[in-house]
Amino acid sequence: MSEQDMAGVEGWVTRSLGSLASRVTQRNLADDRNVLTISAKFGLVSQEEFFNRRVASADLSQYFRLHRGDFAYNKSYSAGYPAGVVRQLDLYDSGVVSPLYICFRVDPEVADADFVSYYFDSGLLNDAILNIAKEGVRNHGLLNVRVEDFFALELHLPTLEKQRQIVKIIEAAEGEIEALGAVLEKVRLERAALVRDLIPVSPEPTKIPDWEILALRDVVPSADYGISSPLTDDARGTPVLRMNNIHEGKPALQELKYSDEKIPTRLLLQAGDVLFNRTNSLERVGKSCVWTEELRGASFASYLIRLNFDRTRVHPAYLVEWLEHDLIRRRVRRLATPGAQQVNVNPTSLRGMDIELPSLEVQGRIVDSMQAIDYLQQCTAVKQEKLKVQQKALMDDLLTGRVRVPVGAER
Repeated sequence: MSEQDMAGVEGWVTRSLGSLASRVTQRNLADDRNVLTISAKFGLVSQEEFFNRRVASADLSQYFRLHRGDFAYNKSYSAGYPAGVVRQLDLYDSGVVSPLYICFRVDPEVADADFVSYYFDSGLLNDAILNIAKEGVRNHGLLNVRVEDFFALELHLPTLEKQRQIVKIIEAAEGEIEALGAVLEKVRLERAALVRDLIPVSPEPTKIPDWEILALRDVVPSADYGISSPLTDDARGTPVLRMNNIHEGKPALQELKYSDEKIPTRLLLQAGDVLFNRTNSLERVGKSCVWTEELRGASFASYLIRLNFDRTRVHPAYLVEWLEHDLIRRRVRRLATPGAQQVNVNPTSLRGMDIELPSLEVQGRIVDSMQAIDYLQQCTAVKQEKLKVQQKALMDDLLTGRVRVPVGAER
């Protein structure tokens, strides 16, 4: 719905931000040491609590001091937020922010603060902000938004009572999404506990009844390095998996790159191949996944190696579960050697590690158990993503007046 259409919705009025909110410019005379920064996901958060450090200067006297319910606008643009981010302070009673932020307080007699928060978050003002930002005049990632232009932004509002009803409906939808998030976290913890139960390894190789302990090279006789040719965004080339394309034991196909060179057939991925991330940060090195032919004719970059294992003795998914086990990851990190900016794990050293290996039948039962919980996790995640899409559409409908909410209506 265009701004003109929104302005014409019966019972709605067009108001400038400055007519329903006042700018907050109170300096930090109280020497408040709670330095806040804007997180698109979590809102206004304490730098020390969330980042274990404070990046602000020692002198905070010129910082703006906010109180619970106040807003701050970060003019930095980022993925998903091309016009910057507006967030309300709701985690603390007070805190201080950089004077680079534009801060304001909504008049509760004119507008509902939560309605205003959703209005900004919906993106309805993005075009207007980008229009006043004067494209091309950007410094250090900051949009060139003047204070007076920001407060001249126009919002289209229903009555205060209807604003509150709209907020209740959106909050109810958010509650459903958060509930599924709690389920996902519970499933994640249950999965981790199940892995520890089914693969009861220790920080050092330890004999498990009826399991073998043997050198990994006995069942992984060789490893292949990936390709090192230049990669592009041209999808007409061969898809190439890189270190960021492995996530929680599975291929992650977002942000794929491509090679326009002819790739040797032996370096094309086949169903059941196991990839190991040999180069990354210390925390991420050793990530692994099973390739289940999500794409045909894909290859892998030189940051990764393919482990060529004995399929008569090792189930590929078990090998990945073992490699991804938190205690095995610790063993792998001990093998890592520092590089220029990242660490590396030599494939020969990796294959010299000991592996705890049950029978192929037991491996299959372990894999079946893990895949069952993965299926539950996947279904829940899909449901949550659908709800997020529905909530976005709901916000667009309600915040523009496209869908009318009778006064007193409740979800």
